[in-house]
Amino acid sequence: MTTTVSSIEELTKLTGQHLGYSDWHVIDQAQVNLFADATGDHQWIHVDPERAASGPFGGAIAHGYLTLSIIPSILHEVIRVEGFKFGVNYGCNKVRFPSPVKVGSKLRLGAAVASVESVGPDAAQAVLDITIETEGSEKPSCVAQVVYRYSW
Repeated sequence: MTTTVSSIEELTKLTGQHLGYSDWHVIDQAQVNLFADATGDHQWIHVDPERAASGPFGGAIAHGYLTLSIIPSILHEVIRVEGFKFGVNYGCNKVRFPSPVKVGSKLRLGAAVASVESVGPDAAQAVLDITIETEGSEKPSCVAQVVYRYSW
């Protein structure tokens, strides 16, 4: 279920609440290869499935930053912020990659609102605690605190 907010007051009321989870999304080799091309990171553990099969993870893994970059594309499945002129990704306060994402795995995103504060007369900053889970893994694949700014 997606939480939709249309005012800074509604968003602020969610502070401290876990909002739920996205659907599961498969990370495939084509996506990993495209990310490698975009970033220039063609390390064999990502782009050479045959060699990676005998490597430390037993197969090719997604780039950590690919896992992080998925957040904006699936966050809308958990929370939608509407009624603002615009919103921007302001950055991250903390990012960790506790476990690898094997190519072919399914990921989902969980989100909680950590804080909301005014950053000007017509703007607010929301800090979200994000966890990316890989199906069947005991540890999360990515834990990040992301920051968004909204202007209304």
